[in-house]
Amino acid sequence: MYIMLYIVVGVAVLILILALVAPKTYEVNRTIEIAKPRQEVFEYLKSLKKMDEWSPWAKKDPNMEKKFMGNDGEVGCTNYWKGNKEVGEGEQEVVRMVDGERIESELRFLKPFKSTSDCYLQLDDTTDGNTSVTWGFSGNHKFPMNIMMIFMSMDKAVGKDFEEGLQNIKTNLEA
Repeated sequence: MYIMLYIVVGVAVLILILALVAPKTYEVNRTIEIAKPRQEVFEYLKSLKKMDEWSPWAKKDPNMEKKFMGNDGEVGCTNYWKGNKEVGEGEQEVVRMVDGERIESELRFLKPFKSTSDCYLQLDDTTDGNTSVTWGFSGNHKFPMNIMMIFMSMDKAVGKDFEEGLQNIKTNLEA
């Protein structure tokens, strides 16, 4: 009986320690240079409907259900998706735009896990007249997900997808 009590207490203490040392936040971003003027790149990227042309997740489930609400390319536009287990279910809402410079969205994941992340596309001029595009997102890990993040990396989980998406943008715009 005491052995079982010690095991339960030990597991509870271990979970508490892991929860205290586990990462509470995450941030992932990637950057690419595109040989096009910044405003042209911005006009392409501000459209949630055009995201299917470059998003790596659109390729993972080309049959996913999608619904758009609001005016595409404007603050408040929302894209809802429901797909296979690789893309899950959620929505992306454009919450802020700085013309020619930045697009900010809130990602609300519903499945397989509920979470909210902040997503952005930052555009900057390069010295040679091209456009530097940084795609990133950040958020908070809630308990018990933060414990899982001790054993996995959000950067490794989605970093390659960001690289693929940025390469798709470059390919599409420079064609």
